[in-house]
Amino acid sequence: MPRNVYGYTIKILKKVSFNADLFKKEVEKASKKLLPHEFNELMIWVKLYVQNKPNLQGLIF
Repeated sequence: MPRNVYGYTIKILKKVSFNADLFKKEVEKASKKLLPHEFNELMIWVKLYVQNKPNLQGLIF
């Protein structure tokens, strides 16, 4: 079940990536819902994902 939350979180992050504020809020929500090791994995994904998105670069989590 928790893995479904991880996948859903990535899906949502991709959909809101047009807006840096929404993206950051969704990452903060994920920090409360995901298991610690899943959140660490998500943060790795986020760092790689924002490299190709100029509007998201510079976000601090």
